[in-house]
Amino acid sequence: MGYKARDVEVAFLQEGVCIVVSCDSCGAIGSKELDVVSVPANLTGRFTARVALLEVMASGARPEVITVAISSEPEPTGSNIIGGVRAELLAAGLEHVKLVVSTEKNVPTSQTGLGVSVVGSCDISNLRLGKSEIGDWIYGLGKPKVGSEVNDPDDPEIVRIEHLLKLLKNGAVHDLIPVGSRGIRSECELVAREIQGRIEYDLNCPVPLEKSAGPSTVLIFTTRHTIQEFDFGSLPFYRVGRILENV
Repeated sequence: MGYKARDVEVAFLQEGVCIVVSCDSCGAIGSKELDVVSVPANLTGRFTARVALLEVMASGARPEVITVAISSEPEPTGSNIIGGVRAELLAAGLEHVKLVVSTEKNVPTSQTGLGVSVVGSCDISNLRLGKSEIGDWIYGLGKPKVGSEVNDPDDPEIVRIEHLLKLLKNGAVHDLIPVGSRGIRSECELVAREIQGRIEYDLNCPVPLEKSAGPSTVLIFTTRHTIQEFDFGSLPFYRVGRILENV
């Protein structure tokens, strides 16, 4: 049996246990000749890994295995991408995660292509999917950034795994949703639709709701708590809106 929820797939293996799988792809972003966005290959690896890790961890699962499919030669592009993946695992305290890697060894390539998948395990009782309720507030963390705007994994304006871990420890938080190319509004509408609700958006929300958040530079979450009960330092933190009953 399986369960498809947002950007992850959940498979129930035995009573009380499930695996959660996510994947992310990245094309034409890197250090190759024909890449559209030019960045060091290690950043390509790091941000692509971050996306897939955030999706699995936001569901309540613990990452166990990460696969890295690189459509480029092993050296130097492949090793640089892998270095970025390892750096993200280290920064997130996930050194235990096993890596499975494949690179292109048959033909030369002139453009970066990368696919990353993460497999996590979880007790079903700890699964955090579909927890939002009518009346919940929706808050956003991080500023939507995409393409050449994304050039520093420690950018103080974007979400990192450490911020997700902080929210996972808060029992008042319901759903945690990394935001990528669909943008904040699309993710909010999906949350509301799942519980037959609607969103009343905060007219003073300081970020563009339709803009792509690239490699999950934004995280939204639902809760009954007010915004004053959370503290994320200098990271952009704002109220997006509230889930109301459909009328």
